Amino acid sequence: LPCNIESFSSTLHPLPRAPLHRMPSSPSTILHAATLDNGGSSSSSIDSIMIPEINNSIDAIMNTPSESPTDATTTTTSSSSLTSLIMPPTINSIQTRTIDFNLANLPDKDTIINTSILLFATSIVLEHILSVDVGITRGWTPTELAERIPLDNWHSYTNILNMAPLATKAVTSATVYTIGDILAQRQEGNDIGKLDRWRVVRSLLAGFIGHGPMCHVWYHVSEDFFTNVLQLHAWWDFIPKIVVDQLIFGPIWNNSYILLLGLMQFQKPSQIWDDMKRTTIPLVISGLKLWPFVHCITYGLIPVENRLLWVDAVEIIWVTILASEASSSSGETDEEDVDVENEILVVSEENGCLR
Repeated sequence: LPCNIESFSSTLHPLPRAPLHRMPSSPSTILHAATLDNGGSSSSSIDSIMIPEINNSIDAIMNTPSESPTDATTTTTSSSSLTSLIMPPTINSIQTRTIDFNLANLPDKDTIINTSILLFATSIVLEHILSVDVGITRGWTPTELAERIPLDNWHSYTNILNMAPLATKAVTSATVYTIGDILAQRQEGNDIGKLDRWRVVRSLLAGFIGHGPMCHVWYHVSEDFFTNVLQLHAWWDFIPKIVVDQLIFGPIWNNSYILLLGLMQFQKPSQIWDDMKRTTIPLVISGLKLWPFVHCITYGLIPVENRLLWVDAVEIIWVTILASEASSSSGETDEEDVDVENEILVVSEENGCLR
């Protein structure tokens, strides 16, 4: 047995003993010592984790004296950089950045107000349109609903028009002028939060107290004059009606519109008069681009009571054309063309539904 033990012990190799190191003077020396203990291999875990930037930050912290305020600031910065390298972002910091980002993207007050007004008005209109047949639609198919709702709304409008023609036309023009002014402002590049609410109100009032009542009177007077006074019943009788409309009623209404806007803006009478003189001819020329073709249908096919509704529907498109021309003219270099196109506008900031 002793011989066997001796022979067995002779085959054993002594275990390697880890070298002793002095206490290092800086944390970076600890990192290097740990690397040496692992044989200096570049594949060791401690060497792959402890990147040079961390060593430099630790050395900067340990070797910086604390007497100077500037040095203290440097120490704080180094500590922060070390923390940012080692420590991941905390939950509180992530939540704070998320809250700041959400607050920065909240809509402003004007956007909330304008959106609320538009949604409220749209919901009222849709509710009125969709509930025209309420109580009698039980058992109707979707096809029947799609056919009956537009027809019944038209019959409802016609009945109201027959009972109160002047008030109905005033409300019709007010609605169309409101929509037209919103479209014009959007065409000018204003988003929903930058819409001028007072400008929309002025257009609404101009349509309610101006365009609707004046067109109601004009279409009846014109029809009575050509039919009963001049006794025109030929197929071409719409042509003289269009000529009179463009040369007489068109300038009267355009200047009336400018007058209404000037009064609502508390402008001086001299300024209103200057705007009338400045815009009368250009507006008549601009109106010739569209209205003679539209009035071929107005005076040739549309009944007298429904002419205002047809004209108001076309004026929504006309307002968009006016705003587009004003927008395109602002980028042109020819000053004369810019002046002419700007004359198409009603008054400096107003893009009205002029005829």
